[in-house]
Amino acid sequence: MPSLDKFDIAILRCLQEDARATNVEIAEKVNLSPSPCLRRIRNLEKAGILRGYRADIDRKEVGLGLTVFVEIKVGQHSQENARLQQEALLAIPEVVSCFLISGNADFLAEVVVEDLSAYERLLTETLLALPGVTDIRSNFAIRTMKTSGVLKLPEAK
Repeated sequence: MPSLDKFDIAILRCLQEDARATNVEIAEKVNLSPSPCLRRIRNLEKAGILRGYRADIDRKEVGLGLTVFVEIKVGQHSQENARLQQEALLAIPEVVSCFLISGNADFLAEVVVEDLSAYERLLTETLLALPGVTDIRSNFAIRTMKTSGVLKLPEAK
């Protein structure tokens, strides 16, 4: 991991707050001139620290009213099976985040769909057809309180 200084951390904080801020606005906030600020942003992108810029969309307002946390257990643990499972999960558009976890399940996927009927279709037609699946547990979000949290960045070293 590259060493981040106080300017890099400040830039990241600014971008988490407002990814649409212009380079000039960010430069002013972090006390740099625009050219070095832009160079640092490009370096953060090149290093893979800044992975992209996204719009924060209200799920319900666009008709996606159901969030389900899906625990997926697979049989026959091997690198190849894990790779196939990961590729399959990443290819499902309704899966908005996915983790390899420890515990009773092997994967935890956050799924966002229109409603219960849409989830039932996804479950029966897609998730249960994933390679090596032996068990699926669905946990339904009752109320969404926070989905776009910013990272608490460490202090610069």
